[in-house]
Amino acid sequence: MESETTAQNRGAEERLQKVLAQAGVASRRHAEQLIVDGRVTVNGDKVSALGTKVGIQDQIEVDGLPVQRSEELHYYLLNKPISVITSASDPQGRPTVVDLMKNVPARVYPVGRLDYDTSGLLVLTNDGELAHRLMHPSYSIDKTYRVWVQGTVSINALENLRQGVSLEDGNTAPAKVERVSGATKRTRGGSKGEALEVLEVTIHEGRNRQIRRMFAALGYLVVKLERVKFGPLTQEKTLSSGTYRVLTGQEVQELRSQVGL
Repeated sequence: MESETTAQNRGAEERLQKVLAQAGVASRRHAEQLIVDGRVTVNGDKVSALGTKVGIQDQIEVDGLPVQRSEELHYYLLNKPISVITSASDPQGRPTVVDLMKNVPARVYPVGRLDYDTSGLLVLTNDGELAHRLMHPSYSIDKTYRVWVQGTVSINALENLRQGVSLEDGNTAPAKVERVSGATKRTRGGSKGEALEVLEVTIHEGRNRQIRRMFAALGYLVVKLERVKFGPLTQEKTLSSGTYRVLTGQEVQELRSQVGL
């Protein structure tokens, strides 16, 4: 019969990938990959099973370095510029969103991603459980984008977007679409350029380059893309491109509430 202490320790155990994410080592998804790749040890033993649970007494190392568990969680909102990678590092040496966060007191990771040529709102945190849920499709977090499209988007195309677009990886979920402005001429170097129409599109999926692919499937070219809303968080004039701020306690609570935390 197990002792009371053993039972208490077992009750306090959590999945290894969750502990790594909460400690700010990596996002939960990346933490799972670290485990599968055999880069994590528990009490000196290499672990590769995702179902592994650990308690507070267990010693965890990643690539031979001890994991410092932290109870202090940090939450930031970044206005990501274009030409910046949404990653903690880049093999090609391109600037990353983490490079823009060098002065924060904790190691934080992006929640989801914005493409290299897409700008706008991005949440970064070391709260692995919140990040995991915000990225998980089952929680259907709305993300709104301002989309500059070449030409005039037809009524039929708008209806296709609202009903779902057929892509190579399956049909998209219905999107919310609103016209912001009609097609106007954009100038290039003092001469007239192509006509651009501005729309706002809200989706809750997170497929790779989804907005651009949706419009491309309908015969339209997206020339500029900016995320202006993420869940309850909206774009603000005071947050200029490349800058960030700490999320308020109310904003964190709103995010957590949307994903059942």
